[in-house]
Parts: sequence; C-alpha cells; structure tokens
Amino acid sequence: MLRRGVPLFLQKGDKRMQAYLDNSATTKPSDGVIREMADSMAEMYYNPSSLYKEALQVEKKLNACRDEIRKSINAKDARVIFTSGGTESNNLALFGVFGVSRPPVRIAVSSVEHPSVLEAAEALCKLGAEIIKIGVNEKGEINFDQLGDELEKGLALVSVMQVNNETGAITDVNRLSRLVREKGNKTLLHIDGVQGFLRTEMDFSLCDLYTLSAHKIHGPKGVGALVVRKGVRLSPAHIGGGQEDGLRSGTENTPGIFGLMQAIKEMKAISGFRESLMEKKLHLIEAFKSAVPGLIINGPEPESAAAHIVNFGFPDVRGEVMLHALEEEGVFASTGSACSSKKMKVSRVLTEMGIPAKKAEWALRFSLSPYTTLEEINYAAEVVKVKYELLKRFKRR
Repeated sequence: MLRRGVPLFLQKGDKRMQAYLDNSATTKPSDGVIREMADSMAEMYYNPSSLYKEALQVEKKLNACRDEIRKSINAKDARVIFTSGGTESNNLALFGVFGVSRPPVRIAVSSVEHPSVLEAAEALCKLGAEIIKIGVNEKGEINFDQLGDELEKGLALVSVMQVNNETGAITDVNRLSRLVREKGNKTLLHIDGVQGFLRTEMDFSLCDLYTLSAHKIHGPKGVGALVVRKGVRLSPAHIGGGQEDGLRSGTENTPGIFGLMQAIKEMKAISGFRESLMEKKLHLIEAFKSAVPGLIINGPEPESAAAHIVNFGFPDVRGEVMLHALEEEGVFASTGSACSSKKMKVSRVLTEMGIPAKKAEWALRFSLSPYTTLEEINYAAEVVKVKYELLKRFKRR
C-alpha cells in the first residue's frame, strides 16, 4: 500500500522504476529490430558483392532498404549511401562537396549545428574553405537575411539541421529551400535530418543531401545514410572496393542496414505517433511545471517545436547536478548533445540563442519516443519535484 504524502519513488523498495527520457541521445532498439538483425546474421551473412544467388538476395534486400528510405522522404531516384551513422553522413556531405568544388569554397552552416557539422566545418577551414556561421534568434530560428546576403556572394553548400537536437527547434525547410534556390548560384543544400527523420515531415525534393541515423528511431547504432540527389557529385569518404557508388568503400553492415529498414517500417506503422508524442510532451511540461513552478523552457514555444524534445532550465540548480540527482532514481535526461556533453560546461546552442551563460548552466534536455509512457513521465515529475526542492537550497552565491 502506498503511504500518503510520500513520493512514489521513495516507496519503490527493491523494484526500481526507470524513466528513460533521453531518446535524442539514443533509443532502445525494438524487439523486432533485434530479431531482424539476429536472423540476418544467422541466415543472410553473405557478402552482397559476391555473385552467387544467396549473395544477390542480400544485395536485393539492401536495395529494398534504400527504397524504404526513398519512400519515407519522397526521394524518388536519389542515391542512398549507407554509412556508419549521422556523423559520417554529415562529414561525407561537407567534405564530399568541398572535394569536388573549385576554390574559393564558401560553406554556410548555422551556429547551432551538431558537432559533426561544426567541427567538420572547422577542419575544412584548415584546408582552405571559408566557413560562414549563420546566427539564430532566441527561438533557434536561423537568420534568413544573413543567409540571403551570403548566398548572393556565392556559396558551394548550405548545411542546416532539420530539428535542433537540444531545443527541438524546427527549421523552416520550405523557406530555406526557396531562398537557396532563388539566391544561390548552384548552391547545394544539405539537411541534417538525424533528429527529424520520420518524426517531422520532410520532402527531399527541397534539398540535395539529407542525413539520417538508425539509432534515433529504435534501430541499431553504427548505421545511417546520406541521401544524395541524382547528379550531385561528391568526393569519396573511403577508397577501396567501390561499394556505395564508390563513395563509401567497404563491405556493407548488412545486419545494421536490415535493422534500420525494420525500424523504419515499425515507426511508419505506428498510427498517429507524432500527435501522440506532442500530447506526451505537453503532459510532461505541465507535470514538470507543477513540480517546479519557476521552471523555464529554453527555445521555441512547445507546440511549434519538434514533438519529442523539450529543454528546461531549473533556476539556480546546475543542469549537471540535477542530471545526476535524477539518475539516482532512474530518471535519465541530458545536458545537451550526447556527442559533446563530456567536454562542455555550458551549452553552445543555448548561448548562441542569446541565453546568458549562467542560465544556460541550468539547462536539461528531456526527449521522448513513441514508446514513452505517461507512467514514466509522471514518475519523472515526482522525482524532479523532490530533487529540485532539495538542490535549490544549495544555491551558489
């Protein structure tokens, strides 16, 4: 029997409940994905480059996954290049365009991109590229006027994320595409869709290159793709046997690719999951605001942001401290991008949006999946209430 007035998580005893709310960092592979990968390793282990029947069946299934990706984003006859994930796909897009472009090469990226784009851009600087960082406003929206001016000066590539991984801010890809097409002289547009693929509408005809990753949609880690418009030239990432149209040599990760295809099919089969995700996010916000009345939301208005991400500021409590306090009770969140969180003190994304460093220190990101339950959210809110009440007493002076 539950004791009245005592938080639920303090009554759990040995049966510890968890609330995994860090789905932007990674998602749990579904049972169907795990089975598909296990079956492929047991039965379809042949090299797709071999010429006998069994190997050709593997190749056929690889191409079926390409078709599944094309259908998901209206990519039609685009090339689908399998990679090891979002980072490699983003690197292939930037380095690939740079490698076939005549100097001077000017590339524009937003100031709030993922490290796999920003650090790739910095590396290209050392190779002679000119990198232009496009600013954002307090809602995380890119400065279209600034980008328009840079397009008129000439750009080889514009690279912008579809959904910001820390705040859930959604790029207006329609407006971005129109601007690039109108003002850019043969400028290519790359969309990093790692946080947007399947969770936000996307029409590939609006861009030239598109990145996706399996482990963000309940697929396996270590596999992703770069979708490339027909006719777009790139320099290769790996030299060798000529796999993946010569852009990414090396025997394909067939179990991972088949797991990706299964994950796509399962996500698309969930009826109305985007609407359901938004309902869950709004419920989470209401529950957390009830637990912490002074709670701050960093970024865009919740209903205009992606349905699976919300970034909170817990006044006078550092995000990292709050994160570890929640972790003690099985509630998992993140201070920012999982790819840079171990080396960052204050979120670069939030400071670029104009949030003072002191307030940016209070930030924690919570991210949902179609499988997140209301029970997890309510449990997390209970833990947040108790932990915040405890930690705010130790306000730094």
